[in-house]
Amino acid sequence: MESSRQNPFIFSALDDYSFRQRIAIRAADITFSAFLFMLGMTLRWSGEDEAFLRSVDNQKPVILCIWHAGLLPSLFRFRRMQIVALTSKSFDGEYTARCLQRFGFGSVRGSSSRGGGAALLALEEQIEQGRSIAFTVDGPKGPARVVKPGACVLAKRSGAPIIPFSVELSSFWRLGSWDRMMVPKPFSKARLVFGPQIKVASDADDNIVSEKIAELQRALDSLD
Repeated sequence: MESSRQNPFIFSALDDYSFRQRIAIRAADITFSAFLFMLGMTLRWSGEDEAFLRSVDNQKPVILCIWHAGLLPSLFRFRRMQIVALTSKSFDGEYTARCLQRFGFGSVRGSSSRGGGAALLALEEQIEQGRSIAFTVDGPKGPARVVKPGACVLAKRSGAPIIPFSVELSSFWRLGSWDRMMVPKPFSKARLVFGPQIKVASDADDNIVSEKIAELQRALDSLD
């Protein structure tokens, strides 16, 4: 049973936006989703990660962590697995959330910059309901490749283990965005690469949490 919060798998209302903004959000959402789906269908994924994907789909919740640059291919690979992601409460975050939902993700809106924030509480509730969480740990606006604390704070509060991962692509473009986003070239080979699990004890103090953030930083750096 869902909590009193909005169901993260249902589009949020656009009442607070102007007519032009509502049109822009819907157009961006549909265009980007269609593009990503068509591109994703051409990717040739390695079979090595199938067992792990099944474990994420069927076992206890985990907190998946990746750099923002690897968002596009991972979004397609983890589609329809009922994973919940954090998206910003910005105009861009609105169509990003809708795109995620079209691929079977849930979307919680907000910021993870504060350990006691409402967004982390909502993500903790999703874990309690048996759902895994996805974090682009340097998002939504950087700095690139610097881990923010939200994933480790959530791991402490929920008990769910963190799993760092990256996406290897045989051929891709780099955007000129802050994160140097990877856009796979059609028919590229792709594979998920996972690091070791990171657990944060429920009684961890601030120093230990900081150590875990540094551990996650090293793990993600080593996967590239």
